[in-house]
Amino acid sequence: MRCEILAVGTEILLGDIVNTNAQYIAKRLSDIGIFVYHQSVVGDNPERLREAYALAFSRADLVITTGGLGPTKDDLTKETAFNYFGKTSVLHEESFKHIEDIFKRSNRTVSESNKKQAFFPSDAIVLKNNNGTAPGCIIEEGKKILVMLPGPPREMKPMFEESVIPYLKEFSKDILVSKVLRVIGIGESAAADMLGALLDNENPTVAPYAKEGEVTFRITAKAENEEEARALIRPIEERIREILGDNVYGEGNTSLEEVLGDLLLENKLTIATAESCTGGMVAARLINYGGISAAFLEGAVTYSNDAKVSRLGVKEETLESFGAVSHEVAEEMAIGICRTSGAHIGLATTGIAGPGGGTKEKPVGLVYIGICYKGQVITRELNLTGHRQKIRERATITILDMLRRELLNSK
Repeated sequence: MRCEILAVGTEILLGDIVNTNAQYIAKRLSDIGIFVYHQSVVGDNPERLREAYALAFSRADLVITTGGLGPTKDDLTKETAFNYFGKTSVLHEESFKHIEDIFKRSNRTVSESNKKQAFFPSDAIVLKNNNGTAPGCIIEEGKKILVMLPGPPREMKPMFEESVIPYLKEFSKDILVSKVLRVIGIGESAAADMLGALLDNENPTVAPYAKEGEVTFRITAKAENEEEARALIRPIEERIREILGDNVYGEGNTSLEEVLGDLLLENKLTIATAESCTGGMVAARLINYGGISAAFLEGAVTYSNDAKVSRLGVKEETLESFGAVSHEVAEEMAIGICRTSGAHIGLATTGIAGPGGGTKEKPVGLVYIGICYKGQVITRELNLTGHRQKIRERATITILDMLRRELLNSK
């Protein structure tokens, strides 16, 4: 079954609100094996809306609309659809009573504008709105199906789950099941080259998605039930993990800090951070993890040279000889935060995030990171590009991933 999602509302076209409904509906449809081929947005104009219906039904069997079911004059989704299919509408008593009950609770009287929300063709499947006054409906015309849902997500989502999903499941023999693997430390193109022919697989499919500082690979299988789908996914997942190794850091919605937090707690390790260019970002990412208080002792933002000397014990001669942005200073910062906090692990960052401050020898984007662990210190030079925020974020991601790998290798 081919589907198109049609969002109705001038406010979406103007960018006043974000169309999160389409994202939600598309994801849920994929869960039951219904494919969305197109997504469209049209304003509150009857002529353009009618054109949108004609275009959608020329290329889809199922059209799902959101928005335009309210009581005002510009809420035209239903009326235009009824006209498109040549249908007349009558008062749906059950829906009207529901609207009256809502108004009675606040001592109001139903207006004619609100009453129009309860009009539907006699052969329509009316969908009760348990969270508002605008019912939805389903129209079946030949081999075409139109589903009309309210625009507010707090009304749309429950109606979709309670009424539309059960209805549509009758049309779908197969289901889609997906598993997401999260990859870090390697770019999308390099990872894709390593996986090679796996990306051409038809069932399950393997699709890469680039994100800030990482890549995700979504493995999607089509089968009659979830058990069969997961059986198809399993060997593909195992092969990806074998090829990419510890570049795969997690799955699903797992974050890097969650994986790192688990490793710290599992190994009963404490950690402290000393940051310059990242300005507390490393500490903030660690603190995102619930329960990190058992491991995280403190974070120091030692931005100035004086702070590096007085707080961490960085030697003045080191700063004079090598500069604040250097392997040597990153090493002494990591050692210093370990010593002063008593933590098992010390993380340090120092660099030039820009937009100014760079030189030919030390350009913007040059960052040094350091880890002190088990009395040993490792440092790494990063040459990052982008704006100030991006440089800081990439440095943060890199040092957290560097520690993750160190902890895995030390097991």
